[in-house]
Amino acid sequence: MPLVQSEFRPAWWLRQPHLQTLWGGLRKGPQVAVRKERLELPDGDFIDLAWADGDKPQAPVVMLLHGLEGSLRSAYVRGLMHELNALGLRACLMHFRGCSGEPNRLPIAYHSGKTDDPARVLEHLQQQAEVIGAVGVSLGGNVLLKWLGEQGDAIPLQRAAAMSIPFRLNDAALRLRGGLSRIYERYLIVSLQRSYREKFAAMPCPLQVDVGKLDTFHKFDDAITAPLHGFAGVEDYYARASSRQYLPSIRIPTLIVHAQDDPFMFPHTAPTAEELPPQVRFESCSHGGHVGFVAGRWPWRAEYWAEKRIARWMAGD
Repeated sequence: MPLVQSEFRPAWWLRQPHLQTLWGGLRKGPQVAVRKERLELPDGDFIDLAWADGDKPQAPVVMLLHGLEGSLRSAYVRGLMHELNALGLRACLMHFRGCSGEPNRLPIAYHSGKTDDPARVLEHLQQQAEVIGAVGVSLGGNVLLKWLGEQGDAIPLQRAAAMSIPFRLNDAALRLRGGLSRIYERYLIVSLQRSYREKFAAMPCPLQVDVGKLDTFHKFDDAITAPLHGFAGVEDYYARASSRQYLPSIRIPTLIVHAQDDPFMFPHTAPTAEELPPQVRFESCSHGGHVGFVAGRWPWRAEYWAEKRIARWMAGD
């Protein structure tokens, strides 16, 4: 059965979902040696890659897709790189446009349903190495699952994994307006506003908006994300970019790790067992927060279960 209860057990000192989420976001993460590469795109823009080769420069490669406003600086990215290296795999992080520390060149950027960029990056990686799979986290996981469903049997990967996915974008935008979850919305909106100002300080902006007034995801996506990327509005964007509708079309072995108490979404946001094809293994955790999944007996010896679980899956376990 594709939907199973996970073996994850949260640390006794960190059971609450907001604590799991905040700990995961504030941890330092491991130090990982990387080499950087810039991929020039046919449209005149670029994507920056970060390779973690470990001690096996010819090993198979796993492509990583980070979350909203994430990057190599994100602890979970380096955690995944470390765990994949430990199992003899290489990791290559694809920075979404504008997320590597330098604004991208075009008015467009990235969004939750933009699958053409990872497709182009995969083509580039396959010219250099054997790419066995891809891992996506949060927004990056939504992009990955949508891409897998769009491609079906044509996806040139052996397996995939995704963690903490906002399967229905409208649900996520609504959930982040309520209770303590508003702290995450505020943090991410401020980061998006900063990125917008930095980019359009160096180029003309095609939109006439006051980004400082766009203080929710609904407002930001309706005024900026949707028009910049060809959507009719926020409802059109959320409907077309959400990954849940694409899950039944996935045709390669895919692991999804999800916490039932994820403060970025409602319990009903996750798919039902009937929506999952046989190739998808959905591991549901009672606790874990958003990109948390922190275990371990003591705070100074915390363990990051999801990163280890995903690395094992990508290695064939």
